[in-house]
Amino acid sequence: MTRITRRAFAVLMAGALSVASLAPAQADALLPSLELLAPSSPGSGYDQLARAVQGVLQARGTVPAVEVTNVAGGGGTVGLAQFVTSRPRKPSALIVGFALVGGVLSTKSAVTLEDVTPIARLMGDVDAIVVPAKSDIKTLDDLIAKLKSDPGAVSWAGGSIGGVDHITAGLFAKTVGVDPTAINYVVHAGGGEVLASVLGGHATVGISGYEEFRAQVENGDLRALAVSGEERIDGVDVPTFKEAGVDLAVQNWRGIVANPKAKDADREALKAAIDDMVKSPEWAEALKARGWIDSYQPAEEFDAFLQSETDRIGQALKDAGVL
Repeated sequence: MTRITRRAFAVLMAGALSVASLAPAQADALLPSLELLAPSSPGSGYDQLARAVQGVLQARGTVPAVEVTNVAGGGGTVGLAQFVTSRPRKPSALIVGFALVGGVLSTKSAVTLEDVTPIARLMGDVDAIVVPAKSDIKTLDDLIAKLKSDPGAVSWAGGSIGGVDHITAGLFAKTVGVDPTAINYVVHAGGGEVLASVLGGHATVGISGYEEFRAQVENGDLRALAVSGEERIDGVDVPTFKEAGVDLAVQNWRGIVANPKAKDADREALKAAIDDMVKSPEWAEALKARGWIDSYQPAEEFDAFLQSETDRIGQALKDAGVL
């Protein structure tokens, strides 16, 4: 039998207390765990946001265990339907965004965002139009000239039908005087596939969130012609559509919603965890690192926003020739 002296015992206890003081207190955990569904493929914008939320919640100890699952298809509607109709074993949440609103409208989905519980709008970003470095399209004017000459000869690699990429491409064509229904838009499951298509020379141009192209633009494999926001991205020497002579601005957004079957206590705990997250230095760093725009809205504001955004995106789909 090993004997521990009184002094040794005191040293061990002091060490244990020191370690305990470095770990998050159990009382800080608002939810023991969370299943977070990204309704798209790994590497997509939804997936990137899900992983960022996962990292911050776990780092802060408010939700010690966050599991991210990807379900792609139907512009996000496959994941939405699975989320709403499933019976989760533990608290669950879904990443939503502009593209999912458009996907619901364009596919006439029976399951809509009225079937979920809004928690918060979290961030925004802007699209970029890019071409391979070897492309003879050097500027946005070059792209416009090709579109006007033969719209079908310019293939666009982008995200889902009704998503921000699709709507932006259609509105871009309409703004420069080209029939939106004549553009050759090729649907991809997410930004990763768009990137591969453009780099592989399978598409004339790519359109997706700038961050999904950033590394390849910076290393010279791709050339960014313009970004869709009202203002340039900080630290990025790429003009906006308006600076390049196209009177158009479109911004993407994403947020988080709770399962409609969630217990009241779990839903309120998730709201509290997200409220803590968006005020944290970890979240500020996540936004900065990914070039995201802070567009936080709490639950009630986000609920009203979703209702108005459904009307706005519906009209944009009509203007772009999608509906």
